[in-house]
Amino acid sequence: MNPSPGPVKRSRAYDSTRRQEQARQTRERIVRTAEEQFLEGGYAATSVAAIAAAAEVSVDAIYKTFGGKPGLIRAIFQRALEGAGPVPAEERSDRLQAEETDPRRIIDGWGRLVTEVSPRGSPIVLLVRSAAATDPELVTLLEEIDASRMRRMTLNARRLHRAGHLRPGMSVRAAADVLWTYSAPELYDLLVLRRGMPLARFGRFVAEATAAALLPPTDRGNS
Repeated sequence: MNPSPGPVKRSRAYDSTRRQEQARQTRERIVRTAEEQFLEGGYAATSVAAIAAAAEVSVDAIYKTFGGKPGLIRAIFQRALEGAGPVPAEERSDRLQAEETDPRRIIDGWGRLVTEVSPRGSPIVLLVRSAAATDPELVTLLEEIDASRMRRMTLNARRLHRAGHLRPGMSVRAAADVLWTYSAPELYDLLVLRRGMPLARFGRFVAEATAAALLPPTDRGNS
């Protein structure tokens, strides 16, 4: 009679889980280090070798995982989109729209999410937008980021339209343009980074301006 393979399988499963967790932690360390290096030294002046040294990994490991600096930027941006909570910001936005019937509360929720996502994502996008002037590879990445944000804003606008929340005459396209404008990294740059607007006030500004542009007067609250 053959001995039971149970303990061996459990050991292998444990080892696999541990390796996956170690890989996740290493990836997170690389992304966090890359973000710090880019924001401190600039995109062009920051080398993969410098990031690897600071993150205590090999250069080959970075290229294998991310494919170079543009891949690192993509990972940094995707991490920023998750916001500050344990549940990614987009998932919380989807849940809010599915469960909430008051459009003002939906938009207020978006304003709060902006205060999580913008401080993380806007500086890196603005950095890369500037660097793209001399790096054609970054132009493609920026187009990808912009297209992704527009798709998201169009989805949000379409949901508002289907629920009958938009003011009369407001098309999905026009609503998406409003949402695109108030979620722009440039707006965060103008009001928070340049004007010093407190983050909570910025979130309220985004919500109030968005509601004023999209909703009928009776749904705009006390904006």
